[in-house]
Amino acid sequence: MAGFLRALLLLLASLVLALSVSSAAGASPSRPLMPGGLAEADVNEEGVQQALNFALNEYNKASNDAFHSRALRVVRARKQVVAGLNYFLDVEIGRTTCTKSQPNLASCPFHIQPHLRKKALCSFQIYTVPWLGKTSMVKSSCQDT
Repeated sequence: MAGFLRALLLLLASLVLALSVSSAAGASPSRPLMPGGLAEADVNEEGVQQALNFALNEYNKASNDAFHSRALRVVRARKQVVAGLNYFLDVEIGRTTCTKSQPNLASCPFHIQPHLRKKALCSFQIYTVPWLGKTSMVKSSCQDT
């Protein structure tokens, strides 16, 4: 009897896995991924913009650079519904002319002098629980370009 139940559970688990893989492969904006699956996200979506701002603020706080960096472009944005939201952002960032003592980062121009110009491609994972007001940086990695 125990063997039969084990086989039945294994069959059920295989069926669930097969359905989730086929569902994820055929996902589209009109047919979203299952909870826990990754989905492409609109860069202009409010949650993506908040995650991007948080990631850049954390990046700038951790950086030893005298200048702020800001996004040149968002290469890819994805989100995952968990017990909150995970945002996975691939962002090309550039060094601005604003030093860290200057407050308005959004209007800072990028350096144009070759010896001061700096670009990097960064991957950020941001976890947020909006209804609790909690946001944290899970992973961050950057490569100079």
